[in-house]
Amino acid sequence: MPEQQMTFKEMCAHFDVTPRTLRYYEYIELLQPQREGRTRFYGPREKARMKLIMRGRKFGFSLEDIRQWLMIYEHEGTTAQMEAWIIMADGQLAELAEQRKQLEEAMAELKKLRDDTAQSLDA
Repeated sequence: MPEQQMTFKEMCAHFDVTPRTLRYYEYIELLQPQREGRTRFYGPREKARMKLIMRGRKFGFSLEDIRQWLMIYEHEGTTAQMEAWIIMADGQLAELAEQRKQLEEAMAELKKLRDDTAQSLDA
């Protein structure tokens, strides 16, 4: 096995994912490791894809969005993928801003309710 390849177990450890997660990513064709019998080997392409998947998940993208974005690279190349990324990132930034607004509103309401309750106990 060349040094740049990882086994299934090494891939799970490196990206801190469960075996179930890694198998699922293969099942939905986000990853396509090389196989030798039942053993899977992940080369530079799969490691790069996994890094992008993990980054996308961190930013709140769905697996389907990530899958489509990765397919753009395969069918249309780097420039098309980067253009799509900008559009996706803009949409996700707007979504995250809305979530932040809703969270701040919920926190303010909870704080007020907590303070009102504490005040009524003091009275």
